[in-house]
Amino acid sequence: MLRRPTHTQMKVGIIQSSYLPWRGYFDFIASVDLFVVYDDVQFSKGAWRNRNRIKTPRGLQWLTVPVRHRSLSQLICETEIDNSRNWRRDHSQSVAINYARAPYVRDVLSMLGAAFDAPHTTISGLNIALMRSVCDYLAIRTPLRLSAEVPQHGAKTERLVGLLRSVGATSYVSGPTGRGYLDEARFHRAGIRLEYKVYSYPEYPQRWGHFEGAVSVMDLLANCGPQSRDLLLSQEPNQAVAA
Repeated sequence: MLRRPTHTQMKVGIIQSSYLPWRGYFDFIASVDLFVVYDDVQFSKGAWRNRNRIKTPRGLQWLTVPVRHRSLSQLICETEIDNSRNWRRDHSQSVAINYARAPYVRDVLSMLGAAFDAPHTTISGLNIALMRSVCDYLAIRTPLRLSAEVPQHGAKTERLVGLLRSVGATSYVSGPTGRGYLDEARFHRAGIRLEYKVYSYPEYPQRWGHFEGAVSVMDLLANCGPQSRDLLLSQEPNQAVAA
């Protein structure tokens, strides 16, 4: 089983759901006591919410889940999957063909098949189902909650702090891009320790040319299987913000 914090405090991470995200996403989940899926926020076209990349002999290839984008104010949790074409078959075939010689591709196809066969209507529902399957495979036991289930108010940092207080957080782990928009003093005033995740990982056996780390976790799982657990944890500690 992957490491879990042993202290008695509550370390919380909050990230929007993504379609089959990279290994850093799952390291993030494993490193906190509670993970909140932040999906009652605006859906952004062209982001990671409904697409990710795999390696092929022709380079990186996008796998995109088609969605119905009706308005700019549409939330991630409201964004419906467009099933007018058989994207499930296309994604499964792309993985099967490009990872045919990967030793654990059957494990990945089994995960995809279980999620694709379920009647998910929103991209958030699909993402969370796949996230749970990957967490089970990697023995990540961190509890997951949806932000829509937690009372909150305000916007940006104020909203995050309110959410963190509602779940009893004493520490908040942010992705590294949070440095550009978080009001760090607001966390200090709320008595919540703030730290930024550092993503630093070793390479692993990978087909099709030079190593590429910014790909879907499917690449790691297909190539390394259960041994992926040993390649998931960042080699550098998080960067804590001084009070």
